Amino acid sequence: MHRIKKISAQIVQIPLKRPHVMSLMTVKHVDFLLVKITEEQGLESWGEAAFLGGPTWSEESVESAAAVVQKYLAPYLIGQEGTQLESLRMRMEQLVRGNHFAKAAVEMALFDLTGKAFHLPVYELLGGKVRSSVPMSWSLATGDIKKEIQEAEEKYAQGFRIFKFKTGVLSLEQDIARVAAIREHFGKDLHLRIDANQGWSFFEALEALQKMAPYHLDFAEQPLSKDDREGLSILTQKTPVPLLADESLDSLQNAMDLIRAHTFHLFGIKLTKIGGLLGGKRLASLAEAAHMDCYVGCMIETGLGTAAYLHFAASTPQVTLGCELFGPLLLADTITTKEPNYQDGSIFLSETESGFGVEIDASQLKRYTVADPIIIQ
Repeated sequence: MHRIKKISAQIVQIPLKRPHVMSLMTVKHVDFLLVKITEEQGLESWGEAAFLGGPTWSEESVESAAAVVQKYLAPYLIGQEGTQLESLRMRMEQLVRGNHFAKAAVEMALFDLTGKAFHLPVYELLGGKVRSSVPMSWSLATGDIKKEIQEAEEKYAQGFRIFKFKTGVLSLEQDIARVAAIREHFGKDLHLRIDANQGWSFFEALEALQKMAPYHLDFAEQPLSKDDREGLSILTQKTPVPLLADESLDSLQNAMDLIRAHTFHLFGIKLTKIGGLLGGKRLASLAEAAHMDCYVGCMIETGLGTAAYLHFAASTPQVTLGCELFGPLLLADTITTKEPNYQDGSIFLSETESGFGVEIDASQLKRYTVADPIIIQ
């Protein structure tokens, strides 16, 4: 048996190497909720949820997620068999409505615990790997054309061939000029994508995508508000650029509604947004049934969260559009003892005997912890 003895939750903040400019906000640091589970035989496991700003990207903040874990999830989990993943997930769904980031951090730690308990890597718990590496997308998010060309040149030299522009902050003309500049500078040897993070109106999005179409975009991510379903459905029919859902995918029920309404062409999967690895698998299955390809996004995770996302991507056939698991490359420092394996523009699954194969550096964690951990036992 691997009954849960103790759960701790702590808030961590790590600065970025450079500002990450999005339509919703400019991110200069990332807040993290770190959850540690200790079972009765002494095994320790870790989970993480990353937050960009306060309750802006979603209704949750790192502070509210910590409170949900402390007051509602941890008291129930103490004494439970920690390897009963589906049962615990179902009970967490019953205890707490929404709050997917909080539940995802806990569920991630439960997966890490289960993998360690049975001496299996998490990707084996998720069905086994279908790939050992995933092509990486790098986000260009400064808004300065010269700086972005220089940044793209550096990443190109490292093997990156996929670039995504954060749009919706500058004028349409400036965003179009950014896309044009990168395409003209590098030629056809790149995949280009854009992400407006809900930053455009319907007519802005329609004009932007029509004018960007000659630069051969793979997709446009979340061009309109997630609440403008009618506008998104119309835009999907009118634009020559495929649309990818991100913020709109905040529940499995909404995913079904989007599929029925033909609102998007593609799905972007973020594990924290959908409540964890099991939710991500369910979302990928819906996409498979709807003949929709998937992309794995990120919230700028540490090496821990990045490993969890990678185990998911490596074991999920529907992930055909690559990933953007660049968090450890953009964060100014690390809290893990080793960083992910990046080579030639891809992220490679590291061989591990159990769990996510990631260890936390205690001194680094303490350095970036905002307040003393909350311990429930």
